[in-house]
Amino acid sequence: MSVDQAAMGDKEGKYLTFNMAEEEYGIGILKVKEIIGMMPITSVPRTPEFVKGVINLRGKVIPVIDLRLRFEIPSIDYTERTCIVVVEAERSSSQVQIGIVVDSVSEVLNIKANDIEETPTFGTKLDIEYILGMAKMEGGVKILLDIDKVLSGEETECLETIG
Repeated sequence: MSVDQAAMGDKEGKYLTFNMAEEEYGIGILKVKEIIGMMPITSVPRTPEFVKGVINLRGKVIPVIDLRLRFEIPSIDYTERTCIVVVEAERSSSQVQIGIVVDSVSEVLNIKANDIEETPTFGTKLDIEYILGMAKMEGGVKILLDIDKVLSGEETECLETIG
């Protein structure tokens, strides 16, 4: 087994896949706490544009971000398929629950190590460390996200203070 195969082996597993701007993404299922329909989001002043606000989920206040805006994809009106995926992100030594708004959830896929490739280098210094890898699937590629790195430490800290 090559070093690359070993590195991809720890990325093998079940992923919740979802759509955003006609692209397919995946998040490790162990990071997903639940999927809920859209609900009222209370906006919080003076937060970054991608922070939609907070929700009250069974008595727990959870910050919500719009992943489209976080990835600088133009926003769209929410539809009946738009939902919030509640994930548990790791920050230093603690866990923080964050809701992420996605266009629609697809399915849970079991992705094998040999179907995952390293993130290609794009020849420039792009901040893409939040991408775990690219899953080669029938009909295209799914971008696998490292939810712990989608937000910088500073941004996660900001969400912890409002959540």
